Amino acid sequence: MRKIGVLTSGGDSPGMNAALRAVVRCGINEGFEVYGIYRGFAGLIDGEIEKMDRVSVADILQRGGTVLKTARSDRFLTEDGQNRAINMLKTFGIDSVVIIGGDGSLRGGEELSKKGITVMGIPGTIDNDLAYTDYTIGFDTAVNTVLDAITKIRDTSSAHERTTIIEVMGRNCGDIALYSGLGGGAEYVLIPEVKSDFTDICKKVVQGVNRGKQHSIIIKAEGYPMKSEDLVQGISEVTGRETKLVVLSYLQRGGSPTLRDRQIATLCGAKAVDLLKENSQSKAIGVVGGKILEYDLHEAMQQTRDIDMEMYELVDILSR
Repeated sequence: MRKIGVLTSGGDSPGMNAALRAVVRCGINEGFEVYGIYRGFAGLIDGEIEKMDRVSVADILQRGGTVLKTARSDRFLTEDGQNRAINMLKTFGIDSVVIIGGDGSLRGGEELSKKGITVMGIPGTIDNDLAYTDYTIGFDTAVNTVLDAITKIRDTSSAHERTTIIEVMGRNCGDIALYSGLGGGAEYVLIPEVKSDFTDICKKVVQGVNRGKQHSIIIKAEGYPMKSEDLVQGISEVTGRETKLVVLSYLQRGGSPTLRDRQIATLCGAKAVDLLKENSQSKAIGVVGGKILEYDLHEAMQQTRDIDMEMYELVDILSR
């Protein structure tokens, strides 16, 4: 009986459990033995591996986080660490691994693939920073979490007639900021992909005040180069408006996944098993144009994607 492994790695994202559930149950249905690898690549190196059954993934579809736990592993970045991981897979008789994670995790999967392990990559990250897929698992939930926060913050911001900067996650990708800024009616969105004029930001706030706006909401991706504290101080000094900072941080990673994230995760997990059943080479699985598609793992990780400038410009148009 063929044995496959599954792990979650890097930052957790809502929907990881849904993907895990699909891999385990679809895998068992196809006659595979499925082994859960705890704590990502660190757990793989240390042999934290257990056989899973249908009950192992009961009642996890709606839960955020990951029941397999997750971790980052500096050891896996070394040749010795990777060899130890390969040897551990051989010890358990596992020849294929489904990796649920973001950019760093799937690049780790590339290294396993180079050493003869078949890898199926499922995009699990709230940042939406994998270019080969339209959406990553957890992104929709994270954006809805931010939207809920914007709604609540707008109430108190309006009551005090202040400007509020909301810092969201997204080191190198501004999608969380951009999508939530559009959906939340922000006056300005600051993302790492676009250089913004500080004077223009202040001008937008003042223009809003002049036409009777009681508040201003600015969404800032954490990867935007200017420090949030400096931005708060600068806007306050130039505009004369009380300016506050709200950092949402890890709040964005938690919570029950939305329908979209559960659906994408489940379909990607099922697709991974289908590909393994067909003895496919290593693939990256994602959603493009509403369809679940697969790409050569290496080629997928070479893809790049530009920010949606039409959406970015629309935020500005709608906030005038």
